[in-house]
Amino acid sequence: MITDKLIEKIIEMQNPTCVGLDTLFDYLPDDMKEGVTTFEGVAEKVLEFNKKIIDSVYDIVPSVKVQIAYYEMYGAAGIKAYYETLRYAAEKGLIVIADAKRNDIGSTASCYAKAFLGETQVNEQTDKAFPSDFVTVNGYLGSDGIVPFVEQCEKHDKGIFVLVKTSNPSGAEIQNVVLENGVPMYEYVGGLVEKWGESTVGKYGYSAVGAVAGATHPTEAARLREVLPHTFFLIPGYGAQGGNAEMLKSCFGKNGLGGVVNNSRGILCAYKKNGGTYYDAARAACIAMQKDLSSVIGKMGE
Repeated sequence: MITDKLIEKIIEMQNPTCVGLDTLFDYLPDDMKEGVTTFEGVAEKVLEFNKKIIDSVYDIVPSVKVQIAYYEMYGAAGIKAYYETLRYAAEKGLIVIADAKRNDIGSTASCYAKAFLGETQVNEQTDKAFPSDFVTVNGYLGSDGIVPFVEQCEKHDKGIFVLVKTSNPSGAEIQNVVLENGVPMYEYVGGLVEKWGESTVGKYGYSAVGAVAGATHPTEAARLREVLPHTFFLIPGYGAQGGNAEMLKSCFGKNGLGGVVNNSRGILCAYKKNGGTYYDAARAACIAMQKDLSSVIGKMGE
């Protein structure tokens, strides 16, 4: 089961880090940007940058998260770079999270699910649109928008991370609204996530239907960890968004498992702060993050 595979890589590396390849063209070194004037040129350089980052970290981190918006802005060339980044990360053995935050009504959700998790049929042939292990999903359309994703998870051994308590400050405008039964919206949606994943629980006790729970909201994350014992967390907000290891400690269980922590700018742009090549600086940032997380979470898997 895919969540088991992610957990086993985390235990093996003692590292719950997810490298966010949310790669803006502006993040690239000046010499890589020089002379580029087209979307095709941007896409080529971004892919080159991503591959070098992947080459430098795949042996010390278990996963990457690739945010599609950073590629869509460059049109068809950007989408090709997105696809090639997913494919290259998968070839290196990384667990690949497509951060696309997809969903819609049932029939459209089914198309999204096939695109990111399953296969699309053309006459007698089938092919995969995007080579990813997980995709992020907006759960606020309810069950008919989630069931197609769960079906693809079961059919193809894939997973999803459902938005529950996001790291952005204004998320509270909706997610912290208290319902008539006294339960805040994020906790109610978290309960749905727990139910949606019941049929996919693996040997470590976590399902293929995970939740996005931001490191910047430790109180809410602690409550979610308490009431969602079978839900694995994707944890954004570490680093540039203000989250730290102590704040996200509550996302993990007593055995140091239960989530994977995303860091994007803190790794991609580490060279701007610490010097050296961007890829060596990225590796050093991953090592520093691993030490920081381990100092708080402890031994993972015991």
